[in-house]
Amino acid sequence: MRWIRFSIAGTPAYGILQGDRIVEVEGDMLGSWKRTGRTHGLAGVKIEIPLIPRTFYAAGFNYAVHVGEAARLLDHSPVLPKSADIGYRANNALIAHDEDVVIPCDATEQVHYEGELAVVIGQQARNVTQAQALDCVFGYTIGNDVSERSWQKDDRTFFRSKNADTFKPMGPWIETEFDIDAATTSVRVNGTETARFRTNAMIFGIAAFISRTSRYCTLYPGDVMWMGTDGTSPNLRHGDVVEVEITGIGVLRNRFVKATA
Repeated sequence: MRWIRFSIAGTPAYGILQGDRIVEVEGDMLGSWKRTGRTHGLAGVKIEIPLIPRTFYAAGFNYAVHVGEAARLLDHSPVLPKSADIGYRANNALIAHDEDVVIPCDATEQVHYEGELAVVIGQQARNVTQAQALDCVFGYTIGNDVSERSWQKDDRTFFRSKNADTFKPMGPWIETEFDIDAATTSVRVNGTETARFRTNAMIFGIAAFISRTSRYCTLYPGDVMWMGTDGTSPNLRHGDVVEVEITGIGVLRNRFVKATA
């Protein structure tokens, strides 16, 4: 099932996407809900962020090629992680499909994309095993973990390099039936493919991250966990359009614009 959050004339709603039609629902998509009988054409609505997470988790350095590239940019020797360690991102940075990523006026040219699989938690989880972990997943969507690399190198907390307003596009919807083993993640800049990798080529898989995180942090319905990226990104400039596609989910598209002040 494909869940979409959308708005018409500024009023948000949830629906089930069937082809290019949305069947509107009322209630909680993570709990009880029912169809309203109202339908809408996808082209006639604004696609919103699929959900506002209760807690926004993010896996860092979870693909081998990206570990090496990040080490080079930060003047470190590459070291693969020894455990599934999770971090955090900020909700203020979230934007929806087709909304603009705003590059701050004082940013350098080192603004990069990171195309990522995003996991939506569907039930409370505490101390779950890896065998139990995927039972806690509601569905999957796409994230673009935009990063300003010079700030990432200099800022102890990554507060602006990772969490500046608009730096976290997510969407366009949530897919509940997803085969990660068959999935490929690809990224295009202005229509030209710049990255392609197996979505499941992670150093630590989804179950490992959910299980380890739940040992220390209770996971709740509506939490999201972004799973990291592979490969490298060109420097993104004003006017560039980045599309992140994951097989079986869809395409997340956003334009990058440079702020003037």
